[in-house]
Amino acid sequence: MAISMYEASAPVFTRMIGNLRNMLVKADAHAKARGYEVDVLVESRLAPDMFPLRRQVQIASDAAKGSMARLAGRDVPSWDDTETTMAQLIERLDKTLEYLAGFSPDQVDGSEERQVVVKTRMRELRFTGLQYLQGFAVPNLYFHVVTSYNILRHNGVELGKMDFLGGT
Repeated sequence: MAISMYEASAPVFTRMIGNLRNMLVKADAHAKARGYEVDVLVESRLAPDMFPLRRQVQIASDAAKGSMARLAGRDVPSWDDTETTMAQLIERLDKTLEYLAGFSPDQVDGSEERQVVVKTRMRELRFTGLQYLQGFAVPNLYFHVVTSYNILRHNGVELGKMDFLGGT
């Protein structure tokens, strides 16, 4: 049985953004239980040359919404990256989940050969829809979600592998 482009994208993006949201909620509870300001975590990073949690979450959001838009042949919505608190990051993920829920299989299925162009700071990348989904969109989303996970774990938030993977 074949899997559709919609089935290979929308549920993956939705699950990972939902898992990231749940990790941020756990981080909030962790900070409250230990008596420190949760927003300290928002600017935490793993290394000086890496983006902080705030930016990792924003990029994960952008990756999910941008990927679905590109696969559906839509313009990618631009959202300002103004979040500075954990509550605002959670709201952004809620907005992302709402956006992802607006896609239907008929908008994405058949996009395997659709031309997808991604403009980066360095260059323009060109893919077919399937190449984009498998070789760029999904790995990019996973990178930023796992980096967010690692920042939170590094700061003592009690997360485990199932927080990253989500319930099965």
